Amino acid sequence: LLVSFYHCSIESILTYCISVWFASCTAAERKALQRVITTSQKIIGCPLSSLEDLYSSSCLKKAQSIIKDPFHPGHSLFELLPSGRCFRTLKLQTNRLKNSFYPKAINALNTSWNVQY
Repeated sequence: LLVSFYHCSIESILTYCISVWFASCTAAERKALQRVITTSQKIIGCPLSSLEDLYSSSCLKKAQSIIKDPFHPGHSLFELLPSGRCFRTLKLQTNRLKNSFYPKAINALNTSWNVQY
C-alpha cells in the first residue's frame, strides 16, 4: 500500500517533466530531491529507484518516442551515423545547450545497450 502511494503521488510529482529540468539542476537541488526519495525508502522499507535512474529511463522513453515520430520537430536531431549503431552528437557551444534535453538524450541512447532501432 505504501509503495503504491509512493509511485502514484510522490514519484509522479518528482518525475513530472524530469527529462526537461533534471539536466539543468544544481548538485544541491538534486541532493534535496534525492533526500525525498531516501526518506520515502526508509519509511516504506524497500528499495526505490534513484532520481538519476528515473531521469535516464524517462529520457530514453522520450527519445525513443521522438525517433519513432517523423513529424516531431526534434526528429531530425536524432541522426544515425553511417555505421547505424550510434547517433550523431550535436556540436554545441554553450553549457546551457549542452545541458538541454537533446544532447543528453542522444548520449543516453548511445550508451544504452538494449535499445533497438
